[in-house]
Amino acid sequence: MKNKHMSFDDRLEIEASLKEKLSFKKIGEKIGKDATTISKEIKSHYKTEQKGAIGRPFFDCKYRNNCEFKESKTMCHPSKCSHYEQETCPLLNKAPYVCNGCSNRQKCTLEKHFYRAEYAQKEYESVLKESRQGTIFTSEEISHLDSILTPLLKDQGQSIHQAVINNKNTIMCSEKEIYNLIDSGVLNVRNIDLPRKVKFRNRSKKRTYYKIDKHCLEGRRYEDFQKYIKEHPDTPVVEMDTVEGVKGGKCLLTLYFVNCHFQLAFLRDYNDAQSVINIFNFLQNLLGLDTFQTLFVIILTDNGSEFSNPLAIELDPTQIQRTKIFYCEPSRPDQKGHCENNHEFIRRILPKGTPFDSLTQKDIDLMMSHINSYKRKILNDCSPYQLFSLIYGKEILDKLNIAEIPSNRINLTTSLLDK
Repeated sequence: MKNKHMSFDDRLEIEASLKEKLSFKKIGEKIGKDATTISKEIKSHYKTEQKGAIGRPFFDCKYRNNCEFKESKTMCHPSKCSHYEQETCPLLNKAPYVCNGCSNRQKCTLEKHFYRAEYAQKEYESVLKESRQGTIFTSEEISHLDSILTPLLKDQGQSIHQAVINNKNTIMCSEKEIYNLIDSGVLNVRNIDLPRKVKFRNRSKKRTYYKIDKHCLEGRRYEDFQKYIKEHPDTPVVEMDTVEGVKGGKCLLTLYFVNCHFQLAFLRDYNDAQSVINIFNFLQNLLGLDTFQTLFVIILTDNGSEFSNPLAIELDPTQIQRTKIFYCEPSRPDQKGHCENNHEFIRRILPKGTPFDSLTQKDIDLMMSHINSYKRKILNDCSPYQLFSLIYGKEILDKLNIAEIPSNRINLTTSLLDK
C-alpha cells in the first residue's frame, strides 16, 4: 500500500493547518488521510513546553492568583511548597489537543502542548528504528518468563521445547524467541544450561538486542537532558557505558564523573540489564542511600539494551528514587565524549580483543587506581583521585577500593595485569 506512512511534508501541512484552526477532517482532505489518522498523529507526537507568556513566567499552580503560602508566587515549585497543585488547561483534553491555534496562548502561563512537524518527524523515525531492531519485551514479561523457565531449564534440566509445550498458556512466545532471549543475555538461563545447544557450532548471524522497557526513552531523551541541565546548571553528571572484552565474555560497566574526570569500572559476567541493576544495588548497599544520591544525581548513557530498564536503576528495591537516567541520541557517542575518551586509558592496559574472563574485580580496581592517579593537564596537574577526594571525601574511595598510586609507580601498560 502506497503512502501508508505520513511524510515530513504531511506533518508540515498539519502544523500549518492547526495554526489556521482547521478541523481534523479538513486537514485530512488536504493531505489525503482520514480524520482519525490526523487525531492519532497529533496526540502521539505533540511536544510539551513549560513556558510562560510575554512578561509572565511559567507558573501552573492552581492557587497562583490567590496564593496564601508564598510571598513570591513565581518561586512556587512542587518540591518547595506542599500546597502546590498543578493546573492543566481543560482545552487540551479535546480537539485539537494542542495550543498551536489557541488565541489565548500569549497570555497563558500553564503547561502548553504544541505540534511541531520537525519534532514529530524525529519521534516517528526513532520509533520506526526501534521497531526494526528486534522484538521488544517489557520488564514484567521478562520477569514472568524467567520465573517459569529458569527452574525448568536450569534447575531441572528440561529442554526449551519441553518447557513450552507443557506451559502453553503461560509462555506466550515461540521457542525461537526464547533461544534469542537467552542468546541476548536477558534471562537468567544461559546457553551452557542447555545441554544439547552447547554441542552445536554457533551459526554466523547478526545478534538481536532486546529492550526491556520499550518506553524507556520517554522523558529521558538527550533533549530532555539538555533541558534539565539548563534548569539545574550545577548538577553533577555521571556518564555510563560498557567496555567489552570479546563478544559473549565478561565486560565492564564504566561510570565517569564529569566534574572531576574520575572513572569507576565494574566487572560483569554478561552484558545484560540485570548485571547493571545488580551493580547499582551493590553501590547503594555499600555507600548508603544518601551518599549514593549525592554521587549519582543524573546519569547519561547510550541506547544499549543493557541500559533499557531505567526504572530498575532509578528506583531502589524499596521504590525510592535514587537517580535519574537520560539517553544520548542513537549513534552519537560524542554526547558522552568524556567517558568515551577516558576509555583510552583502559584500552592501554586492556587492548581491544583482550578477553576479560580471567580478570577479577580486584584487578579492575587496581587498574582504575592507576588510571585515576594519573595527573591531567586539564585539572591543573592534579589527578582525578585528588579532585574526587576533595569534592566527596576519601572515605568513599576507600569503600570503592580505589587507592592513590605514587606518580612514579603508575603503570598504564598491559604489564600491569600480567599474571
